[in-house]
Amino acid sequence: MQPGTVMFKPANSLTFKNASAVLRDGLAAIAGGQSGIDLSDVTVVDSSAVATLLAWRREAQQRGVALDFGVLPANLQSLADLYGVSVLLHGTDTAPTSATDRHH
Repeated sequence: MQPGTVMFKPANSLTFKNASAVLRDGLAAIAGGQSGIDLSDVTVVDSSAVATLLAWRREAQQRGVALDFGVLPANLQSLADLYGVSVLLHGTDTAPTSATDRHH
């Protein structure tokens, strides 16, 4: 993103308690033309966070937008690795190497 560009930035928690609202706000940001979501403040996650990011990615793809999440917080990356969806979240053919990848 260009410096100074407004980017949707969820609060520090993305769990089942607030996933619907965060999903809605992110979808609105994508509909408004944003191509990046800043997850740097997200520290508390559960599987709802992964589902939310996948829904955002799907919406962006339907709009022909390459959505950028940047570097995922470690706990969110771990969940993505666990569920086998890292490649989908990063929008590339190869996901970044995680701690679990190095142990195989």
